[in-house]
Amino acid sequence: MVVSAADIDVTRLDPYAFMALIGKRVLHPGGRAATDALLARAEIEPGDAVLDAGCGVGTTAIRVARQHRAHVTAVDIDPLMLERAERNVRAAGLKDHVSVQRGDVVAMAFPDASFDQVLAEAVTMFVDRARAAAELVRVTRPGGRILATEFAWRRPPSDEARHTFQGEVCPGMQFDTVDDWVRLYEGAGMADLEIATGPFEMMTPRGFVADEGLRNTAAVMFRTLSSASYVRRMAWLWPRVQRAVPYLGFVLVSGTKPVKG
Repeated sequence: MVVSAADIDVTRLDPYAFMALIGKRVLHPGGRAATDALLARAEIEPGDAVLDAGCGVGTTAIRVARQHRAHVTAVDIDPLMLERAERNVRAAGLKDHVSVQRGDVVAMAFPDASFDQVLAEAVTMFVDRARAAAELVRVTRPGGRILATEFAWRRPPSDEARHTFQGEVCPGMQFDTVDDWVRLYEGAGMADLEIATGPFEMMTPRGFVADEGLRNTAAVMFRTLSSASYVRRMAWLWPRVQRAVPYLGFVLVSGTKPVKG
């Protein structure tokens, strides 16, 4: 199904969906640097079955299929994200290597142990975290790897920053400290956990250009300026995110599913 921009009420979109609408390709905390770190730890082999849970617009799924010659299943629940992901996969000429499917990360329709590697970039913090983490582990084969990037507070936020980001910008988003994420994924059954952290730069000028490149940054700016509703949404969103930037970061959690017996 094609999602027409004319049919979308921009004021009702969460920041991720809005950024997808205006053409941003990297849509998770830590940006491209976080994905680089995630894939360096993933140990993906040619022919591996890889799940990209909460795939967004398909940027990481495309990269995995292209660089690692893996078979990628890209899952998201949002129609706009799915439409953009399908479009990007077609444009990359990877329809035979990336399957874009609708799915809910807390109740995925895959058998146990379906995938060699499971990736989740900024997805579990939007849902029931314990259920989502357990599902990521469930669909991974014993000995396979699970890797996730999430928001985390790098230092205790001000009351204003916490309220603005988690109350206004992304209401319902659930995250706190790095230790909280470690406990969550350990409780879901991940073993041999490794942790990496870094700054949140996706919505800073430097990070935006680093993630998108000059050409797509210019294209995103042009699309934003092409619509009064887009300009209003960005004018509302940008300063609110900036209040939280000094406190925000990302955490990368990687581990394995234990082999029983």
